[in-house]
Amino acid sequence: MPDLGALVDSSMNKLASIEDRINSSTFGRVFRLDGSGHPKTVRGSSFFREIRAGLTTFATMAYIVAVNAAVLADSGGTCECPPGSEPGCPGDPNYANCQAVLKRDLITATAAIAGLASILFGFLTNLPVALGPGMGLNAYFTYQVVGWHGTGKVPYRIALTAIFVEGFIFIFLALTGMRQWLVRMIPATIKTACGVGIGLFLTEIGLSYSAGIGAITGGFSTPLAIGGCPAEYLDAKGECASHIMENPGMWIGIFIGGIFVAFLMAFKVKSAIVIGIGIVSIMSWPRNTPFTYFPYTEAGEERFQFFKQVIAFHPIESVLNVNEWNLSGANGAQFALALITFLYVDIIDCTATLYSMAKFCGVVRDDGDFPRSTIAYCTDAFMISIGSLFGCSPTTAFIESGAGIAEGGRTGLTAISAGVCFLICLFFAPILASVPPWATGSTLILVGCLMIRQVININWQYIGDAVPSFVTLAFMPFSYSVAYGLIAGMMVYVVLNTMIWVVVRLTNGRVTPSNWHEKEVYDWGMASRDLPGWMRCIQRRILPSRFHMDDTKDDVELVDNDSAMNAATNSISRSNSAEDKDVHVVESQSHPNAHVSHISHVYPQAHIQPQVQPQPYPQPQAPIQAHHHPQGQAQTQVQGQPRPRDHDLPSLD
Repeated sequence: MPDLGALVDSSMNKLASIEDRINSSTFGRVFRLDGSGHPKTVRGSSFFREIRAGLTTFATMAYIVAVNAAVLADSGGTCECPPGSEPGCPGDPNYANCQAVLKRDLITATAAIAGLASILFGFLTNLPVALGPGMGLNAYFTYQVVGWHGTGKVPYRIALTAIFVEGFIFIFLALTGMRQWLVRMIPATIKTACGVGIGLFLTEIGLSYSAGIGAITGGFSTPLAIGGCPAEYLDAKGECASHIMENPGMWIGIFIGGIFVAFLMAFKVKSAIVIGIGIVSIMSWPRNTPFTYFPYTEAGEERFQFFKQVIAFHPIESVLNVNEWNLSGANGAQFALALITFLYVDIIDCTATLYSMAKFCGVVRDDGDFPRSTIAYCTDAFMISIGSLFGCSPTTAFIESGAGIAEGGRTGLTAISAGVCFLICLFFAPILASVPPWATGSTLILVGCLMIRQVININWQYIGDAVPSFVTLAFMPFSYSVAYGLIAGMMVYVVLNTMIWVVVRLTNGRVTPSNWHEKEVYDWGMASRDLPGWMRCIQRRILPSRFHMDDTKDDVELVDNDSAMNAATNSISRSNSAEDKDVHVVESQSHPNAHVSHISHVYPQAHIQPQVQPQPYPQPQAPIQAHHHPQGQAQTQVQGQPRPRDHDLPSLD
């Protein structure tokens, strides 16, 4: 036994030595791994940790290989009904055979697009975010645009052409800075609520049957109903007819994939999430168990026959480059309808999801932007167009990437690792597509738990901020769409705050709502520093003096602190909307002997900004006192502001 222990120690030391060499190599410098010597090193990142995080991201996303193909196959794809048949061709054997081939084509297309998009995105942006055909967007594509078996208003081929064009429109918007500007225009409290809403969305997915433990179902008399029954006891409405909460697979997912993984995370065990998913998957493969993934049913037999192949590759036959490029006549009207329909949903869904994942990584800067954002938005848009050539719905950042981030992923190497797994899935799809949903469901719930803690950063003190934020975070899971949740929250925000503004304006400030002083400072992102670069260049040439005055601020400036995802504050009321803001203190030339020091012990995100022209200090919103010390320095103190607690993302090593 001592020899075995020594062997293990020797192996671990060798692996650590190999990791150190990789981290300090040119490869490590490309991804800014810790120890690479890069001036912008990502602290805490290492080669093996990024690989583990990528495997975790892939494990939580692997379900899309089968689920996305099944959803898109419901659109009918390129299959055509015989003349004179009923809409949707119910019961037609030839149509059913065509759909079977279509589904296998879409399995290959989904894995290929997810792999290529994740690798390209990770390499160009160095963000641990994986891309793939969006799950909410695929349902919108199938059931709202194309329709079940092609019974909608827009044919499948024309819808793909609209997605192709949409991608290039998004690239134009990203290059001109309009997508980044769109993010800045969203109020900080709504953006925080988006992250919370996505956490609840992930939790709902993790509780569902299609990609989770199956604890809830869609109800008929109620919006949701308790589930937990084996699949054979689901009635025609999708509810459990009996055996509620008696599904053995669900309980294995809860205790091993959920509670046991949380136990390992408590002790910072490496690869805790991967361990949980692997154990549950292996336990679910034997057939003669009550929790097998391959029961003796038609669906179970089909999955088992696919699983037995182990290695298999199915080339795309029916959906590769089938876009309809002839847009004359009625095709043009259908194309315009599809393009407009996709644009307003996709730009919000894709942009909000990508921004929320960047925020979860902790890389969003004080101005609401994040490094290489233009490249990130352009890559995301480019893969939307490429995905349409593979017959897929719009590609987007996957919120399941949060699982890899929670595992310790901090660089693009995480996304590349997940992408490589998807490409391997092209050949080992029988194995990798046989991860049961209850193996990953609890993982999604745990990630939702990590994301929802941002809720304390929402401004609950003022009704004009609290209600829109709540609508946003609640509507995302219940509408099963990030885009609809954000649209609902922004609508409520604009209408409610416009009504309040009218009353305050008409009464000249004599009538104000309760806690009016607690409202967040918001300028609609129209300040000069918020404009895209090309707009600032034009403004600098046309109105140089105005631009100069906009860019130089004095006294106290409150800036939305969107990047502090983990800087959770306590429940003390925000004083004059200064909580969760960066305080910029300006040294006045009227006090040449006073030096304002960095107040990290009181407010760790304070910054010093020099003043261009001497002006006296106006009365700031948050009272600031300067006490002179014998050394000739002034120590600045913010009254009434509690010191925020720093919460780091869980590091499992």
